[in-house]
Amino acid sequence: MQTDRSADKPVFQIANIRLFIAFRIFFNARFYYPVFTVLFLDYGLSIEQFALLNSVWAVTIVAAEIPSGAMADLIGRKRLLVLTALAMILEMSLIAFVPLADIQLVFWVFLANRVLSGLAEAMASGADEALAYDSLINEGNPEHWPQVLSLLMRLQAVASVVAMTVGALVYDPDLISRIFSWLSLPTELSQQTTMRFPVYLTLALAVLALLTAGRFNESNHGEQVSFSTVRKAFDLTLQAGWWIMRTPFALAVILFGMAYDHLLRLIITLASQYFRLIELPEASFGVIMATFSLLGLFVPKVAEWLISHFSPRANCIWLALLVMATLGSLNGFFPYVGVLPMAAVMIGLLLTSFFTSHYLNRVTASSQRATVLSFKGVLFNLAYGLIGILFAGLVRHLKSRQPPVDPSRPMEIIGDEAFRQSFLWFPWYGLLLLLVIGLLCSLLLKGTTKHRSPF
Repeated sequence: MQTDRSADKPVFQIANIRLFIAFRIFFNARFYYPVFTVLFLDYGLSIEQFALLNSVWAVTIVAAEIPSGAMADLIGRKRLLVLTALAMILEMSLIAFVPLADIQLVFWVFLANRVLSGLAEAMASGADEALAYDSLINEGNPEHWPQVLSLLMRLQAVASVVAMTVGALVYDPDLISRIFSWLSLPTELSQQTTMRFPVYLTLALAVLALLTAGRFNESNHGEQVSFSTVRKAFDLTLQAGWWIMRTPFALAVILFGMAYDHLLRLIITLASQYFRLIELPEASFGVIMATFSLLGLFVPKVAEWLISHFSPRANCIWLALLVMATLGSLNGFFPYVGVLPMAAVMIGLLLTSFFTSHYLNRVTASSQRATVLSFKGVLFNLAYGLIGILFAGLVRHLKSRQPPVDPSRPMEIIGDEAFRQSFLWFPWYGLLLLLVIGLLCSLLLKGTTKHRSPF
């Protein structure tokens, strides 16, 4: 039973809430994101190896997501967050210090990096959020969770702007050499030197994430890791999955969130190629993505207002309309102004994340919160992996339908045209998926009222 004093405690005076926000920022603000693809290529890997490595990353997350959530509920969320930060440190250390002489070694090091990165993503997913939300229940008022999400998204937006801007700048050897010259430092730096700078900076954030994870407070220290604990983790996983299947509202939140998330995430992944085809200079890509991150300063406030004024069903419909309008607008590939629908993609992703977290936490018991959130994560990543495979197959099919290659029609043009045509499929795919999920959820939610009332 909560006392009046604990219920009235200001939300941001709760230590775990502040630590949750700090951990999310240190873990997610990656300096190499604006140069993610070219980083792999400059290390000597091919584009095919890049695609393979990211498939390994997605598979690792899917395989580890749910068991990690159950383990968090059993052995303690703090322990799992410490392991997460350690995995991030090792992940970044591998590519920060790998020698470049042996390309085979580089590939295997990047493979280990992707596996560790996937494990870290899986372990972090749900554990930190569950720990913070339980602290809010115990020391404050869970009605204030939207305020936490709002501040988190705004601070992450600022951190993302800084990380992407700085990461892109320190990657450029010419710029860094000019700065060194201005400082009267004679060093002439090469790309092989500066390409590690964003990695070094992200490694520093990993150390800060570890220090933050160690400061979390958790009353339930969990069990010692053993065979019995692992068995209980899988039992808890099955219980949480069965609970989701018997809780129509939770299932609806996860399914609709998955539908929006995986499609919008794929488009964001393709953003740099899209920008090139709408005639934007490559030097502007980092600035544009950093500017998009500033949307995180405003969208959470809009999401708070929508939650307080509309029902979950109404917010789902508003989001569906935004997503469908955005998918249709992207098809035009309008020079320069085509950047606007890509900004709407980012808005859709932020709203999806906010709504899913708020509604799912409200209906999930503390004892299985991390496990349920991990179920959400694994479905989101599984859908993302599957749509990536479908997209690759679609582009390959569209390339095969292009006119034969001749000297006046190089392969790049054929690839660009196939890429343009692939975007024509997105609205139809999104519409069909939303209709199927909408029909299923209407049947499941028949006779219930949670989707009709604002929380």
